[in-house]
Amino acid sequence: MSDDQPHRPDTPLLDRIAGPADLKSLSDAQLTQLAHELRAETVSAVSETGGHLGAGLGVVELTVALHAVFEAPRDKIIWDVSHQSYPHKILTGRRDRMRTLRQKDGLSGFTKRSESAHDPFGAAHSSTSISAALGFAVARDLGGAIPEGTGDSIAVIGDGAMSAGMAFEAMNNAGHLGKRMIVILNDNEMSIAPPVGALSAYLSRLYAEKPFQDLKAAAKGAVSLLPGPFREGAKRAKDMLKGMAMGGTLFEALGFTYLGPIDGHDMDQLLPILRAIRARATGPVLLHVLTTKGKGYAPAERADDGGHATARFDVLTGKQKKAPSNAPSYTSVFGETLARLAAADDRICAVTAAMPDGTGLKLMAERFPSRCFDVGIAEQHGVTFSAALAAGGMRPFCAMYSTFLQRGYDQVVHDVALQGLPVRFAIDRAGLVGADGATHAGSFDIGYLSSLPGMVVMAAADEAELVHMVATAAAHDDGPIAFRYPRGEGVGVELPETPEPLEIGKGRIVAQGGRVAILSFGTRLAEVRKAAESLAVRGINPTIADARFAKPLDEAMILKLAEDHEALITIEEGSVGGFGSQVAQLLADRGVFDHGLKFRSMVLPDQFIDQAGPAEMYDAAGLNAAQIEARVLDVLDVAAITGRRA
Repeated sequence: MSDDQPHRPDTPLLDRIAGPADLKSLSDAQLTQLAHELRAETVSAVSETGGHLGAGLGVVELTVALHAVFEAPRDKIIWDVSHQSYPHKILTGRRDRMRTLRQKDGLSGFTKRSESAHDPFGAAHSSTSISAALGFAVARDLGGAIPEGTGDSIAVIGDGAMSAGMAFEAMNNAGHLGKRMIVILNDNEMSIAPPVGALSAYLSRLYAEKPFQDLKAAAKGAVSLLPGPFREGAKRAKDMLKGMAMGGTLFEALGFTYLGPIDGHDMDQLLPILRAIRARATGPVLLHVLTTKGKGYAPAERADDGGHATARFDVLTGKQKKAPSNAPSYTSVFGETLARLAAADDRICAVTAAMPDGTGLKLMAERFPSRCFDVGIAEQHGVTFSAALAAGGMRPFCAMYSTFLQRGYDQVVHDVALQGLPVRFAIDRAGLVGADGATHAGSFDIGYLSSLPGMVVMAAADEAELVHMVATAAAHDDGPIAFRYPRGEGVGVELPETPEPLEIGKGRIVAQGGRVAILSFGTRLAEVRKAAESLAVRGINPTIADARFAKPLDEAMILKLAEDHEALITIEEGSVGGFGSQVAQLLADRGVFDHGLKFRSMVLPDQFIDQAGPAEMYDAAGLNAAQIEARVLDVLDVAAITGRRA
């Protein structure tokens, strides 16, 4: 930890904190000490579980100050995205469960309403907090009744999240309504990747225009304005707040009183200003706070991403304890293949929404910076931008996580599919994703893309197939095309030397058998193979097919499988309404069910699955080898013969 931390008392202050109310009895000096202890506790907990580290370390002082000044849960503190919420969880009665973070039956890595009354609004996607804070403010003024009541609503939003249009839509509405609410802009010049765009430059100008010393003096002077009694309180507080506002800012034009910027690690600034805002604010207020991501933990501060996310690590060195893998990640396979193809085709370009590393585009950005675009946290814009790139003669790859592409769905429909534009959607984090849980699961893209006319939808069964699908997308100029792949490492197959385009709408037979055919779409193919090995012991040898395409379907292959087998089972890493539904529609249209085919579709269940290890999540979903084997036995009614029901 940092050398400048004060000496710890014999009894740590953190041990005396059961909830936010306990902060009210601490002096400002003790609150500063508590912040140091809270930072150490956060590092210690995350070192054992892994998770989002840097963002939480950057808001330790702000978290302490908010809970010291405001009265949660009556006052609603809403953490945008909420990967910075670990210190908040520690102070709100969950310290004893922090070592269960992001694990099965443990604490969520994000805020979650069902977890605590101190989490008034769940989040894991960005830029929702201002809308939520305004909703709470309006509900309060309309007399909405909830057990703990509703006081102030405070949105804590990062500068990266402010690049999303939704944040400005909310601010525009809030300024119009004029409700008392507070937005804290946590400006650390770092969301997950370095911030991009004109807004980032604008914020830099704001904090370059006024010396910190003046603001610090104003903040300390505000102490005399606060209760007991107010003396000239009303007038002087108003003058102080007015004096700190920068005239003519964008935020003021939207109807907010703008304050700052202030040092978000200096409690002598944070506490008096928050107290003054709480005592005197009448309408919407934006407080601009400057912080450092990863603050106080040297390995995080040195990291390019501020220690954003980490596996378990050694506290002293910061070195991660993640076991090495012999297989490359799907993400890296995509990124390397795309960069290779881009070297041979100067029409290939790439678009990502604030996730160049997460989507594998870092290599593309390094080699071809003029053809790689990070649009910020702005999926809607990213999709339409890609559409126009395609209309302009380029071959754009729009690389987004499945869970984030949902945010740009209207643009996928209206700007891409309706116009038949050849945008290539590279969809990472398909299926269940492990520790990030339900908020980041790629459960719905098969269904929401396969329903669109003219859309081609592929899923890679392994990393070699992914190489070919990237090439297929690059060569496809006849309308939009999408390919999906999961988080994590591949299965260890040999990668092809030359990426080769696949025939659109053509699947493959992996193993020829009889009685039952298993038609897999995506990486459950490995589990299908395991199930087949167990079934072979019983004398059952299923035919195994890799669909490759959910749209267009390989109709000839599917109808042949239905004709030659008494049962057909589809399996996919997606929700109902996806690949299996497309196959069922085909079979129904062709009258196949009229002739007695037994058909089953294995999909993700109709529920959100909480965080756990990937294997545990797929076990809960019923999509692992044992459940596939059981489904085969059930559909063939083998249990009566073997003497047991699987």
